[in-house]
Amino acid sequence: MQADIQADTAVIISAKDEQDRIGATVEAAATLPGVDLVVVVDDGSTDATARIAEGGGAKVVRHSRNRGKAAAMETGASAVRLLDGDVPRHLLFLDADLGETAKQAGPLVEPVRDGSADMTIAVFTELVKLGGHGFVVRLSRDGIKRLTGWSASQPLNGQRCMTRAAFEAALPLAPGFGVETGLTVDLLRKGFRITEVEVPLAHRATGTDWRAQLHRARQFRDVGRALAAREPAVARQRDRLRRAGR
Repeated sequence: MQADIQADTAVIISAKDEQDRIGATVEAAATLPGVDLVVVVDDGSTDATARIAEGGGAKVVRHSRNRGKAAAMETGASAVRLLDGDVPRHLLFLDADLGETAKQAGPLVEPVRDGSADMTIAVFTELVKLGGHGFVVRLSRDGIKRLTGWSASQPLNGQRCMTRAAFEAALPLAPGFGVETGLTVDLLRKGFRITEVEVPLAHRATGTDWRAQLHRARQFRDVGRALAAREPAVARQRDRLRRAGR
């Protein structure tokens, strides 16, 4: 099956301190039909993430310090652009901790490849916490719905495939953990087509300790900022006046 599909897709993986899973993720991603390039952006890791990824066959780009997911996505896309031929590759973004389940990501590429979507978003069929507590997911889902009219099942899911044109239309990406929410709103507003695709992927579940709670608080902050930055100017002015007590 893979031999019948022309190589047209690059996988971009943002990773920080993922030495335990990055090797399996890279090797699985490289087996996806149509994938001929895997780029790992080592976002300031202090472990062996970069070495293991390179040993698994990935092209590795390193940030000397942690710059966050949005910056890593932009760095990865820039690296792919340098290696593109006459026809830009589609960009498949995957998390570093998917492990061998990354080999199930193929359905995310198909709607982009056949031209029926400009971006796909994964809907995990496995029961696993998706990097965001319920209140963060609701904030993102409700904000996307309010600003665009579109309802997302898993708005914080970072497993996405998109055309080069769609990616560049969304630049600059929303910073921090607001990147997925901002990306969805920006593309929908510009008329790009987005569809959700069920895939049997699974990553490491988030915990419940104080570090996990801090992570969720940062998510909530960044998603809120991404949505606020995309509110119509009239709504922003109204909110400023309300806060000022006028």
